[in-house]
Amino acid sequence: MVYREEIQVETTGHRDMHELTNRVQAVVERSRVRNGTVHIFNVGSTGIVGTIEYEPGLEKDLPDMLDGLIPPSVDYDHERQWHDGNGHSHLQATLMGAEITVPVSDGQLMLGTWQQIFHLEADIKPHTRRIVVTVMGE
Repeated sequence: MVYREEIQVETTGHRDMHELTNRVQAVVERSRVRNGTVHIFNVGSTGIVGTIEYEPGLEKDLPDMLDGLIPPSVDYDHERQWHDGNGHSHLQATLMGAEITVPVSDGQLMLGTWQQIFHLEADIKPHTRRIVVTVMGE
């Protein structure tokens, strides 16, 4: 069985992080899949999906780390080509990834106690993000 829904996330721009675990779990429940997987995918090239202990310290630390590794201030070739100020956004999203897959057992996400699903906006401008949630299993 395959079941799909979209979740929308309103972001305020670069570094805006949203916790998605409960919303993804609700999709799993509506799917009626008891055992299988759920795939969570950000539509767009500057959004990030992953898991983390979703707490205020890491909510700041993760974007700080990404800005340290791939800083917004660097003159990227993307900037010279498009002049849109978001070369770092594309690179950060590519490094982290736009998708994850989580096992489902007995209708529940198989996440650790301190592991939540998040979306992080890497782009410099606000977006209405489409997060595609696909549940597969029996």
